Amino acid sequence: MRAHARQRWAARASLTSAGLTVIAPLATAPSGGVALVLIGALSIAVSMAALWWALTRRGWLRACAGVVAVAAPGAAIALFAVAHLLWLPFLLLALWALSVWTGKVALSGTRSHVVQVVEYETPPPARAFLIMNPQSGGGKVEQFGLKAKAEELGARVHLLDTGRPDAPEDVTALARAALDEGADLLGVAGGDGTQALVAAVAAEHDVPFLVISAGTRNHFAMDLGLDRNDPSTCLEALTDGVEVRVDLGFADGHPFVNNASFGAYAAVVQSPAYRDDKVRTTLDLLPELLTHERGPLLTARVAGTGGPDIVIDTPQAVLVSNNPYRTDDIAGLGRRERLDLGVLGVLGVKVEGAAQAAELLLGRYAEGLTAVTARQVVVDSDKGDVEVGVDGEAMVLPAPVRCRIQPGALRVRVPRNRPGVPAVKPPLEWRRLRKLAATVGRTALPKSRQRRLWS
Repeated sequence: MRAHARQRWAARASLTSAGLTVIAPLATAPSGGVALVLIGALSIAVSMAALWWALTRRGWLRACAGVVAVAAPGAAIALFAVAHLLWLPFLLLALWALSVWTGKVALSGTRSHVVQVVEYETPPPARAFLIMNPQSGGGKVEQFGLKAKAEELGARVHLLDTGRPDAPEDVTALARAALDEGADLLGVAGGDGTQALVAAVAAEHDVPFLVISAGTRNHFAMDLGLDRNDPSTCLEALTDGVEVRVDLGFADGHPFVNNASFGAYAAVVQSPAYRDDKVRTTLDLLPELLTHERGPLLTARVAGTGGPDIVIDTPQAVLVSNNPYRTDDIAGLGRRERLDLGVLGVLGVKVEGAAQAAELLLGRYAEGLTAVTARQVVVDSDKGDVEVGVDGEAMVLPAPVRCRIQPGALRVRVPRNRPGVPAVKPPLEWRRLRKLAATVGRTALPKSRQRRLWS
């Protein structure tokens, strides 16, 4: 019952903090607190609109927009200071942060959001074959001694020849050849693009796949709960590991473990100058891409998971992911809590002006943002080809491009103890919080009534 009492008080603290967030400006109304809060909110919207202008303009117009983006919230802060209410915005932020935190603490105890990933006990591999990119992640293969450690554990390791960038080795062919020679596990120490190519071969032949977090960002490894700071810990799966089944995405015939991106980002990464100077190249190309003065006009048709198809017409960007990314929690952005739901995540952005850019502050409720799940997504173009970024690798594919998901296609072998497994966070639902604050811990209620309250 102590745990129930903690939930009750956490829910009450959350609701109280949210209420104080509203009451605090009203209490300072004689000093202009309410007006200043409204001005502060307006300044953030103006800043977002100015950022849109900065991204879609060049020269002095871009510079002026950048100044406005910084000056608008700065002016609002100055007004708070003049009114001797500089403490008010910081108090409101602290109260809201406390409300969100205590709300999630309360809801975390309900267990209704917790989904256990199924792990399978399988014998360790006898003839593991690992492909390692010595340049990936700034040289993590050598830094952590991955080749020697893997060979000590009985694996056969192939170091990619990175001295010929114009003629890279075919990792798909290497993986197939290893299977022909009797390999019973395939693994990769490298970027997510390489992971996807070898993972597709492993899925095709139904052999386990080992992810070694030796890339730069390691998004796939992160969502598997692997240690991204020390990739050598991933090798523990060779001797003391379990298997999990995860999905695999495809853009036409090209596999992806993370996502396939269309639109502005996909066009930017096609530029030869992008790898040498990412920021300058992006700023040079965005004005024409965001205003549709350059590049194809896209249409994305989303085949949902039960409802009618959704059509996203002329978006600036479409991201199709292997399972959906979190969009309801800033701390969870860029993460996927599950990789086995059997659905694609779809994020589409269509902004037609500064006002819609400011509206993106509403998150998933913004008119210009589409966030859904799907079984299939078809991206078409008014031109013959579509620029795509598949797990960060630049491609040009014939239109239309069909994205699909293959549920449970990939057997991933992971260490039994994975310190990086993230705790699943529940969505913040005020109705459930009110219910918890009012009912949790009332031991006088009949057990049947308590069961109904928890359902």
